Amino acid sequence: MIPSLGALRFGCNEKDMSMEPAVISPLVGNAPMTAELHARIAGLRRQIGSRLVVLGHHYQRDEVIEFADRRGDSLDLSLHTATLKDVEYVIFCGVHFMAETADIVTPRDVTVLLPDLRAGCSMADMADIDQVEECWDVLTAATNETIVPITYINSTAALKAFCGRHGGAVCTSSNARKVVEWAFEQGSKLLFFPDQHLGRNTCADLGIPLDDMVVYDPHENDGGHDSTTYERVPVILWKGHCSVHQNFMPNHPDVMRTRFPGIKVIVHPECQHEVVEKADLAGSTKFIVQTVENAEPGSKWAIGTEHHLVNRLHLEHPDKTIVSLSPFACQCSTMFRISAEALADCMQSIVDGVPRHVIRVDPETVKWSMVALERMMAMR
Repeated sequence: MIPSLGALRFGCNEKDMSMEPAVISPLVGNAPMTAELHARIAGLRRQIGSRLVVLGHHYQRDEVIEFADRRGDSLDLSLHTATLKDVEYVIFCGVHFMAETADIVTPRDVTVLLPDLRAGCSMADMADIDQVEECWDVLTAATNETIVPITYINSTAALKAFCGRHGGAVCTSSNARKVVEWAFEQGSKLLFFPDQHLGRNTCADLGIPLDDMVVYDPHENDGGHDSTTYERVPVILWKGHCSVHQNFMPNHPDVMRTRFPGIKVIVHPECQHEVVEKADLAGSTKFIVQTVENAEPGSKWAIGTEHHLVNRLHLEHPDKTIVSLSPFACQCSTMFRISAEALADCMQSIVDGVPRHVIRVDPETVKWSMVALERMMAMR
């Protein structure tokens, strides 16, 4: 019998944070959607018809992802959005930066909506344009070498535009390696923001020693280092992280392997470097999904990523043991703000002719963001 995702938990000793196997109450899943609400969304969707495309990120709730015309990770959805034709509206069931990206890559006559404007991204909030501009001044004053800025797609449109203006690019977890390789063909130094872990893991995978990377802290004077440090190292990482993937600890793979002999550990590269080092595999959300889908029946997987996706994979593949790598529910709380009710209200606003929660990026930011995004999409 395959154990339920929620039943596989661990007791945690508060003193030393060591973990012992334990069984506690199952994870509380998504509350079932009422038949009335389901019928309302389905009816609105039929009423709007082909004028609307609904996009859903893998981390969305099940009752929301059900209505997505396409589900995927950031790169897949960005590439798909850029190809849309004869569409009037895009509802992006994700977070704010994803909706911004959709507005940037679609024609100006396409209206992009985010069902809940509170759906932001804590990682994206860890780097704003003023901080990045200040960092750029510090780095360019410290060295005459060419610095190439790379922003993870989990960032504001302003940061994407910054990279476009300064010869850089956007990357996702799917193509970070290709983008970083490209960056070092353009210059000798890399500024990677806002996620230090993806930057560190990608560079380490390319053979760059950890000692050749430093973390720039926007809350410290000059980022916390002197100019000689920035002159010495080829990689400057921003002090930012994903609040979900930060929760996976280096001892989690050890505990899982003890609990389930033969289990494979697969994690997202937003996890800490020590976690990625202990994992059997690391890759993007799409990579995780495809790996599990293609795995042999009877195989066992501990997955280090957002728990809605882990739970969905558990339910969709009952022939495999699929559990979360963490003893706690690693949920993207901002992604969770997109509810079925919010999706219904968003569709209703289109039917009423007064679209709500429209995401619109100004033309100058669109221009330079597209430069950086087109470089990203060329390196898919």
